[in-house]
This record gives sequence, C-alpha cells and structure tokens, in this order.
Amino acid sequence: MRILNYCLNVLSAAISRLFVRTKVLPEKPVEQYQLNPEQPTFYIARLNSRFDLAALARVCKRHGLPSPTEQQLLGEQELERFIGIKNPPPLFGDQAKPTNALAQGKQIIEHLLATGQQNVQVIPVTILWGRAPGKEKPGISTLITHSLTPSWFRKLFVVLFSGRDNFIRFSQPLDLSLIVNEKADVNELPQKLLRVALVHFKRQQLAATGPKMPSREQLFNSLLASPTIKKAIQDEAKSKNITQAEARQNAVKLLNEIAANYSEAMIRVGDRILTWLWNKLYNGIDIKYTEQVHELTNKGHEIIYMPCHRSHMDYLLLTYAIYHQGLVPPHIAAGINLNFFPAGGIFRRSGAFFIRRSFSGNKLYSAVFKEYLSQLFIKGYSVKFYTEGGRSRTGRLLPPKTGMLAMTLQAMLRGIDRPVSIVPVYIGYEHVMEINTYLKELAGNDKKGESILGIFKAIKNLKNYGRGYLNFGDPISINQYLNDHQPNWRDDIHPTDVQKPQWLSPQVASLADQVMVKINNAAALNAVNLLAMILLVNDRHALSKPKLLAQLNFYLTLQRDASYSAKVTMPDETPEQLLTHALKLNKFDVISDEFGEIIAINDKEKTLFNYYRNNILHVFAIPSLIALHLFRQKTTTLAQCQQLIKAFYPLFAKEWYLCELDEHYLTRILASFSEQNLIEIDGDSLRTTNTNDSLAKLEMLGRALNFTLQRYAIVIGFIQTSNGIEKAELERESQVLAQRLGTLHGIKTPEFFDKKVLVGLIDSLRDQALITEGEQGLIGSPQLCETYLHLKALLPARVWQSISDIVQGQCK
Repeated sequence: MRILNYCLNVLSAAISRLFVRTKVLPEKPVEQYQLNPEQPTFYIARLNSRFDLAALARVCKRHGLPSPTEQQLLGEQELERFIGIKNPPPLFGDQAKPTNALAQGKQIIEHLLATGQQNVQVIPVTILWGRAPGKEKPGISTLITHSLTPSWFRKLFVVLFSGRDNFIRFSQPLDLSLIVNEKADVNELPQKLLRVALVHFKRQQLAATGPKMPSREQLFNSLLASPTIKKAIQDEAKSKNITQAEARQNAVKLLNEIAANYSEAMIRVGDRILTWLWNKLYNGIDIKYTEQVHELTNKGHEIIYMPCHRSHMDYLLLTYAIYHQGLVPPHIAAGINLNFFPAGGIFRRSGAFFIRRSFSGNKLYSAVFKEYLSQLFIKGYSVKFYTEGGRSRTGRLLPPKTGMLAMTLQAMLRGIDRPVSIVPVYIGYEHVMEINTYLKELAGNDKKGESILGIFKAIKNLKNYGRGYLNFGDPISINQYLNDHQPNWRDDIHPTDVQKPQWLSPQVASLADQVMVKINNAAALNAVNLLAMILLVNDRHALSKPKLLAQLNFYLTLQRDASYSAKVTMPDETPEQLLTHALKLNKFDVISDEFGEIIAINDKEKTLFNYYRNNILHVFAIPSLIALHLFRQKTTTLAQCQQLIKAFYPLFAKEWYLCELDEHYLTRILASFSEQNLIEIDGDSLRTTNTNDSLAKLEMLGRALNFTLQRYAIVIGFIQTSNGIEKAELERESQVLAQRLGTLHGIKTPEFFDKKVLVGLIDSLRDQALITEGEQGLIGSPQLCETYLHLKALLPARVWQSISDIVQGQCK
C-alpha cells in the first residue's frame, strides 16, 4: 500500500509540474504572517487530494516552508504535515471515507495540553482550481470545474483543464490557544478545530469565487415573480393602457438592459489582456492596504467597493486588482453610455450592470433596477459603484451622488443576514488618458459619447503613462454605522415591502460624505503630483534643478514627519529618482545653460497639471496655510496659528472632504519646519529663520493655497460689502470677478472659474452659519468678518487690490 501511495504521489507531482501554474497569496506568506519554518508546522486544507498536496508542496518549496509531503516530529511521535479534512468521493458512489484529520487534530491538541507549548503552526490553506463560482443548477461544465467536491477521476479533468488557474491562499495560522484554553471536553476540541477550519474555507471560497450563479432565465423569472415588480407591472399596464403581458415584456426588456451576465471565462481572458495592457501602459501598479479587505471577507462581510472616479481605466484597474488579490470581481454599476457594441457585451460578461442617468418618471425602471440591486446583495455578490456619479474633470473629488447608496441601504432593509461593509478606494495616476478631453469639456466643449471609434483611437495612442495607484481606505461597516447613528433602523426591516423611512436621506448623505473623507485619507503621493505642487506656483512654471530637488525633499520629509493621514502613501524613491522617473513621461522640458539645468512643465501640459495637483492639494492644506502665514508675518505665536486653522479648516474640510483634525497635527507640522531649519520655536513664539532658502521653501508651499484663498476672498468680499445679496447674484458676480482675476493674473486652473465650486463654497458658508438669510439676502456673521481679515493678511497685495477694486471691504 505504501508503494502504491508513493507511486500515486509521484504521478500527481509529475502531472502538477506539467499542467499546473499556481498563483500564491499573499505573495510573501512567510513575511506576511511571520511564519517560522523551524517550528512544528502543519497545513490544513478542505480536501485530502493528491493533486492539492502536490501543488502545495511545490509552493512550500518555493517559499522555504516545510514540505507538506513529509512527516512532522511532534514530541516523540511523527505526524503527517498535511491535514485534509474531507476525502474525495469514490468513483462509484457518493459516500467518501473519513480522513485522519480528526485523529491528527487530537494528537496536536494533546501535545499542546501535555507540554503547555504554543509553538505549533497550523496554517489553513485554501486551494482552488479555477475561480468559477459554479451554477445553481449544475451542468456538463461542472466536469472541469472545482465548484463541487470532485472524485479522483473528475479531479484529473479539473487539473488538466483548470491547472493553469490554480490558486493557493495561505491564511494566518490558527490561534490554538483559544481552542486549548477553552473549558470543554478534551475530546471535543479536535472537532472544534475542524469546524473552525471548515467555516474559514467556506468563507475563503465564497470570497474567491462568489456565490453560485443562476442562469439568466432563472434570474429573470425570480425577479419577475417578486411582489415589487409584479405591482410595478400592474401599474405600468394601468398607466399606459396596455395588457399585463405587454407590461411584463417591458420589464423583461429593462432586465436585459440592466442585468450583468457574469462569465468567469471572460474574466480569465480579460486578465490576460489587461496584464499585457498594464505592462504596455504603466511602469507598475501600486496597490496598498489589501489586508483590510481580506479581513472583511474572513469575517463573512459583504463588500461594496466605492472608489473615486478619475478615468474609464478605473473600471478595469480596480476589477483587475481585486481579482489578483484572490477575490471575486464585483458586479459594477456602469453608466448606460458604456453599453455600446462591442464594449457593452464585454463589460456585461465581466460583471457590469448598467444604470441610466435618471430614473425620473419611469416607475417600472425604478422598481426593476432596485429589485435587481437588492437581489445582488441578498445573494451575496460584491458590488462596485462610483459615488461621484461620473469622472472628475478637475482632479478634485466631486460631491457624492447618493442614489446608489440609498438603494443599498434600502436593500439592507429587506433583511440581509450578513454584515455589509463599504470599502472606499482612492485611485490615482501619473497620467490620466482622458486629460485632454477633460480640459476641452471644462473650456465649454460638449461631452462626446463613448463609441467603438473612441476605443480604437485610445488603443492607437497607447503610450507610457507612468504608474497607477490604488489604495483601499478604512472600511465602514454599514450595520455599525446605522447602529451608532440610527439605533432603531431595524424596526423598518421588511422582507418585501420596504418604504423609504424619514431617516434614510439624511443618514445616506452623512454616510456618503464619510466615504469621500476616507477616500481622500488614502491619497497617493507620486512624482507627477508632487512636482505639479511645486512647479505650478513658480513663475513660468519652472525651477532650477537643485531648488526643485530641495523643495521635493522638503515635501517628502514634511509628509513623513506630519502626514495628514496614516493612510496617505508616499513613494519609496529619493527626490533624484522621482525626478528621473518623471522626466521619462515627456511632460517636462529640461533647459540647460552655463548655470545648470532648469526643469519646466511642458507648455501643452501646464493647464493639465492642475488636475494632478488637485489630487493631493488637500494633503498639504494645513501645512500650506501655516507656511503662508509664517512667510507673511515672519513672527507669530502658536495661538495665532491655531486661530487661523479654526477659521479656515471647516471651509477646507467641506471643500476637500477632510477628516477631523488631529489635535497634535499642528505641533507635528511646526516640529518638521523647525527640524528642517525653516523656523525657530521658543515656547509659544514662532519665527522664521529668514534665510533665503527657508523663506523660499515656505513661500512655495504657501502659494499652493493662493487660488483657493482668492476664491474665498471673492465670495466673502461680496457678502461683506453688501447689506444683503441674493444667492443667484452672489454666484453670478463671483464668477465674473473670478474670470477677471484670471485675466489680470494669468490664472488658468479650470476650477477657479467653476460655478459649481463657487456654489459649493456659498453652501458651506451657510452650513456653518457664517452667512444667514436676511430680508435683503445673504449677510455675513462676525466670524466671517474675521475670516475676511485673515484673507487680507494672507493674499499678495496686488491680488487683494484687484479684488478690492470691485469689492470694497467694510471690515476695517
């Protein structure tokens, strides 16, 4: 028997070498989980399969881990390292023989109890062959998929057809102390060990493959049978004076328009194409904080990804990143404008479902879409949607659209039995491929619709786009959020008839803002946006190379010493390496003369660079404000800096979706300034060192806020100089003056004239009670007058004069 087992193991290993290619997560399991290969090590898996064992053995050898095919000495006994919980079923029959897993678990626990040691590593290993979720009604395709527990014969076909998509995930070793220290019958502890492992494997498989898929016909029939859609069909027939059958057919057409048609085969093909595409387009994709997502899946959470929206590339990049983290690609809410041939069909089979810009006046569409979305959540599919509703044309986060989030919460009121968590996602690029189109649209050109011609043009223009960045933000548990902010929300749960409760809209708005804050908390600094921060504030958008490198080093050091958020990511390279990398992107001119090199933004890129700066301007908001104050005043106090922050931070927070300010943040900023010899601190007193170098660094950092403060001065100035001004007039006059300043001072950043930004500022002033509605219109508060005086002290005299020529201040 031993000889037969040996021969079968050798044969399995040989087939594995020929037909199996394994993706391992995490990529460095020893470092990720701090595994010690010298300690007694066991691997526990769901199936006791020779092919699984052979694939695992190759991976363990590659990573320097003990071989699962060998025995482990534990005390005075030798045990099999590989613990397979279930045996495959026999070729004929359904009843599989029990494995030795229970006996192995018992021996491990008895050893721990006898010795009191806790140095045994039992590592759960999820082994999948392909990532197909399987069908609710199995068909012939299940012969070559791993969706069911296969016999050894069917497993051979699985390996032959799906071996190239073998997936192995190592998990954190089980904390055996929790099991051993339980006050329970010793004989029950091994059973608990296996139960814990089986629950873990079930969650891991669900996270990697998703729930089983119904056929499209099954899905549509179940949706059409729901009470909500039945009632909507009746209303449709009545309102349009058509038959029930015709109204039902209208609902079917809407389902065909909306519903995804997920195909794991399409995902595999897309994976290979996108791998080629990323290698052609980008120098790399940096993905951070994935462990938070895995922690949620390990706990059985349903995940809603809510990224910012910079580019059409976002659809591909985030789905690709999620898939390569061993997670099932989410169903994606895509605009109906993307449903064109052939892209629409490809997106649909990749998990996209399509949504119209407006539901207005179409009750049947609204009912069908909401029911479809509810079914996605109820069945356990992860979902991704862009809360901004569209791509940002300025690089700033857009105000959130709350419709999809409201429908998500309404779906929860149907009684979803799993916790649901939002994962905010920051996406950034060193080059956005639609950037030129955005500029034309901001200049007043009409937005062009997506088409196959546009795809071919995009492919033709493929070039080096630098690096891409994807940071997962801190998750938000919707269940916990509602428990904290709306404790009685469960009272409104009903399996079918969910009315919109009064508390829904305000809670959705607050939750949406929190998502935006967490997106910006996870911003990614890179070579392009950092250089944009520096060069855009300088005359002619140019700077000598030594000065540029010094300023870049200043910003990197500042962020290391006093980061706006612990989630903000920084490049690992030196300033010199970052500049070398940026120059390869053909966005800069290098001008040489007898005094050295000058780095300048390429003429055609100057306006575009505002987009990249806006990606990270919020990260430098407070340091810039303090630097500007220090540059203007030369001497100040800690209390004056705090007063300045108190005046402006609420406006910054509303405009840029900033988090609550850390009480030690200012102290850390000033300490960094001091360590870099820019200021001297004497108790509560602060003063600049007044060297040319230090003043230049503070001035450049401070000037990053100039356009923002000028907008504030325009709007607040009109309010302060009037006895009351109507909102519409304030909006109009502010935009005219902004355009005038742009002409006088060469301001070309698009959002400076953007009426939406000005309206947002006015709304923010109202929300914070800095302005109120009087008989004659909007009037300012005493606090607003103080803010206006701060603005006068911060802005350059020539700019202030341009504003005051139109706006004569009443605050003296």
